[in-house]
Amino acid sequence: MNMPSERSATPSCNIELKARLSSLESAQRVASSLADSRLPDQHQIDTYFHCREGRLKLREIVGERIELIAYCRPNVSGPKASSYFVLPVSEPIRFKEALVTTLGIRSRVEKHREIYLHRNVRIHLDRVVGLGEFLEFEAVLSEAYLEAESQRLVRDLRQRFGIADDDLLEASYGEMIETAR
Repeated sequence: MNMPSERSATPSCNIELKARLSSLESAQRVASSLADSRLPDQHQIDTYFHCREGRLKLREIVGERIELIAYCRPNVSGPKASSYFVLPVSEPIRFKEALVTTLGIRSRVEKHREIYLHRNVRIHLDRVVGLGEFLEFEAVLSEAYLEAESQRLVRDLRQRFGIADDDLLEASYGEMIETAR
């Protein structure tokens, strides 16, 4: 029997940008005017776990599904490459308890997310409990949208939303919650 190598799976990749919002209403108007489509709003609870490399979180999309998200992304402001795996979880209660028992909880983030789609970019408008309101772009890389084109789209969106350098964020919401404690 052929066993897969230790690193045989290829992660998905995107270009991300996260920023603090000064006006959710203004961002909603811009997102609505640019969106090719809009997905239903989501109430998400992310539980971050301690891990040796990257970040690991269990995302509960209330009333829909639960998924494990493992990702690596540098903590730098502005657009940055992120590689990630999203895996569905079939036994969420037992799975979460196994992660809590073996890795321990690092932080917990609860948010309401509006999701707009513009070309290959997911535009997220987030209201994060205990942190405030944020904008996030995730430009998903593919054969149709390579990294250079996705970087350009994110830069263009940044300009359209009027995101200043001071609004750019480096850390994940989980890390921001940790710092706020």
